[in-house]
Amino acid sequence: QVQLVESGGGLVQPGDSLRLSCAASGFTLDYHAIGWFRLAPGKEREGVSCITSSDDGSTYYADSVKGRFTISRDNAKNTMYLQMNSLKPEDTAVYYCAADRIMDNCPPRYDYDYWGQGTQVTVSS
Repeated sequence: QVQLVESGGGLVQPGDSLRLSCAASGFTLDYHAIGWFRLAPGKEREGVSCITSSDDGSTYYADSVKGRFTISRDNAKNTMYLQMNSLKPEDTAVYYCAADRIMDNCPPRYDYDYWGQGTQVTVSS
């Protein structure tokens, strides 16, 4: 059974850091494009960051997070991460990890195949 399970969300203050994790099961992450998306109230879903399969490893970051967020994967643990630094109130959203069988689908041109359940990140003083 294919599954993605996120963890690491929470309530933090502006300027703080968080690391989101996403553990995959039922398939191998390193042969997939992987990404993080977020959904804030009243806004459309935004592609935050992604990375192509391990053979290539090209990354993409939305302008809104460039220089603050870092995506990575640990193939041995079949887990992906999103390190978020210098968090801002506008980063508040539900964050979803996702994976796609089209290994170079980054930046995302098509919707991803597999999705996690989402984890809430709230940045507030």
